Amino acid sequence: MEKIKVIIADDNSFIREGMKIILSTYEEFEVLGTCNDGREAVQYCQKEKVDVALLDIRMPNMNGVEATKLISEQTKTKPLILTTFDDDEYIIEAVKNGAKGYLLKNNEPDRIKAAIISVHNGNTVMQDIVLDKIKMSLGEKRDEVKIDTSLFTEKEISIMALIAKGLSNKEIAKQLFMSEGTIANYISTILSKGNLGHRTKIAIYYLTGKID
Repeated sequence: MEKIKVIIADDNSFIREGMKIILSTYEEFEVLGTCNDGREAVQYCQKEKVDVALLDIRMPNMNGVEATKLISEQTKTKPLILTTFDDDEYIIEAVKNGAKGYLLKNNEPDRIKAAIISVHNGNTVMQDIVLDKIKMSLGEKRDEVKIDTSLFTEKEISIMALIAKGLSNKEIAKQLFMSEGTIANYISTILSKGNLGHRTKIAIYYLTGKID
């Protein structure tokens, strides 16, 4: 099995090296290197084949949000934000800039491992607190629909609402009495119709009516 190639960018050497040690214990990963800031991370991803870049938010020279944008635009690397800061502004900006995941550092190693694998496989990983923060920062009422309803069917809008509440495909399927595969197909259609990059943008779009 080919290992997932990972880099870690964090200005705290203790956290950076600690994360490297932890991830190196998993046979699924190859930690290619570590970076002190976002600029180093971008340069590393431009030069080397990196599958997933773990990025802290607050770093000197270039922060994780700016690095996420450049890495998304200029490389095939998938950025995954891993931070102690759950500030609303950072969450929304990171998602807009192409972050494929947003996790807090207080997660258990196995959850971080699972998130890296999921992101590598093309999924978007956002823990519940992140979606809650998006909702709080936007100050929107859940029941107030702001999207262009003419673009979507009633069923698609129902699924978008449940995504905005933070439900997983399994939970949505159970609530709507449908299979997970059917829900996945609906989500693919929603992404295409709305020209949305990934699942979390569905939630933001549903809550704000804005794609960007």
